[in-house]
Amino acid sequence: ADDKVALVAGVTKDLTDKYQAGKILNHVATQLGGKGGGRPDMAQGGGSDPSGLEAALSSVADLI
Repeated sequence: ADDKVALVAGVTKDLTDKYQAGKILNHVATQLGGKGGGRPDMAQGGGSDPSGLEAALSSVADLI
């Protein structure tokens, strides 16, 4: 909405030792001109450049 992106990430508690939602979400949000963070199992954030959303989401596969 209004050329902004809202993001939410979740990781099941049995995987938070390996993957953390806050780190994953921040990785995506920074590529969209924003920021994010939260708990290891749930995080939220956003960005102001929706044009990069597809590439940012695709980059998660390389991160994990």
